Amino acid sequence: MPRMSAEERRESVVRAAMEEFGRGGYYGTSTEAIAQRVGVSQPYLFRLFPGKRAIFLAAADRCIQDTIRMFEEAAEGLEGEEALHAMGTAYKRAIAEQPSRLMMQMQMFLAVAAAEQEGDREFGEAVRAGWMRLWDAVRLPLGVDGTTRFMAHGMLINCLVALGFPVGHRVWEGLDVDPLRCGPGGPQA
Repeated sequence: MPRMSAEERRESVVRAAMEEFGRGGYYGTSTEAIAQRVGVSQPYLFRLFPGKRAIFLAAADRCIQDTIRMFEEAAEGLEGEEALHAMGTAYKRAIAEQPSRLMMQMQMFLAVAAAEQEGDREFGEAVRAGWMRLWDAVRLPLGVDGTTRFMAHGMLINCLVALGFPVGHRVWEGLDVDPLRCGPGGPQA
């Protein structure tokens, strides 16, 4: 079996970091856990990335890039309501099939809030820049009003899934998510 290149190993670290940070958050995840998941030593991990912060920011950026790509592919050739429904369906499928994506998103928000409470605005600036790329990618096919509605609806789904509300619970009424299983705690049919 051929050895992985540094770039391939770096990619495996980013993917592993999304899983680990999604589960444990920035402060609750050790670089040792990430190194173990990838099958490398911590010293090797730090040859690929200068530190835990750089690993987290690379994982956050990848999470956003993957989400942008998913929305662009779903909305290709569509606009308005058609794009909104296609993107919504793609997102619900993604959080059902890859709950780590949802959890990583939620952990990004928490990590920025915690860093800024400590006076670290640079950390948040990096994550906000990625989020603005996501906002702009959604805005292209949906326009201003559609983007606000879509993002608000998506954040509500994120929160309800992260909180583990089961299918059939009254909080899901009107959210059109029953056909899909959406991640860690709900909706599960």
